Amino acid sequence: MIETQAFLDKHGFGHARRTALAGDASARRYERLSGGPSPAILMHSPPQIGVEPFLGVANWLHACDMSAPTIIAADATIGQVLLEDLGDDLFSRVLAQGGDETRLYEAAVDVLLNLQRRTPPQDLPAYDDARLLAEALLLPEWYAPDVAADGYLAIWRALLPSVRVGAPCLVYVDYHADNLLWLPERSGHRRVGLLDFQDARLGPPAYDLVSLLEDARRDVAPALAEAMIARYLAARPDLEPRAFRTAYAVLGAQRNAKILGLFSRLARRDGKTAYLELLPRVRAHLRRDLSHPVLAPLQAWFAGNAPL
Repeated sequence: MIETQAFLDKHGFGHARRTALAGDASARRYERLSGGPSPAILMHSPPQIGVEPFLGVANWLHACDMSAPTIIAADATIGQVLLEDLGDDLFSRVLAQGGDETRLYEAAVDVLLNLQRRTPPQDLPAYDDARLLAEALLLPEWYAPDVAADGYLAIWRALLPSVRVGAPCLVYVDYHADNLLWLPERSGHRRVGLLDFQDARLGPPAYDLVSLLEDARRDVAPALAEAMIARYLAARPDLEPRAFRTAYAVLGAQRNAKILGLFSRLARRDGKTAYLELLPRVRAHLRRDLSHPVLAPLQAWFAGNAPL
């Protein structure tokens, strides 16, 4: 694309080698640039997504002294951003190579706590009931399209008030091992590099802990997950533990229902069938969430309409 080349030329990366990187579930694309003034990543964001949310959250994270990629240059009119390249040491990769799981997850929980203590950006969209309901509806729409959604929605409307435990904070949305980098040469919270944060919203604190510990892409042992929930709660004496665990279970069910629908849509509509391999793990997460007593009506709905 001529616009992309002109953008790279303008910022000194015109002759850099460009290597496509594996994308995520969104329409964004990424390329690694080598041979330029510094290691960099080129992010392409289509017009319907834009780059402004990414830039806004990145600037906030930097103001919080967190390890988000430094913005080298950006052009919102063409949806291009040049980013610092933080490397390849994703938590998922480090753990697959034998990294210390407890150490990494403790660091991730501590970073999450630090983010939630900060005053969130003022212009974040809300993670309100309307948004949570719309996401939960992805399940009957794409995962179980022959099932009527009326009773399903009524159950969710009754459940969602219980997730508002703790003051609203920045919700990263996709806070998990494939979006976190291990940077041990840095200190404190900066040891955790942060990626894919542009969908951040203002919402309930439990959401990101669910995202971290009920990961669609890797197993987290129940004992480790319980230890991390306990670590989080020990640092949040303002939260009533029983109410928080209820919120955690409800948001876990909501998130996993959303993911079942989202991954089914990616396979059916977009031909990205690799996501179907992850559905058994997501169903297992959802079954565990549904075992919480408050979710008994939803458990009964699944048993009668979309057995897991």
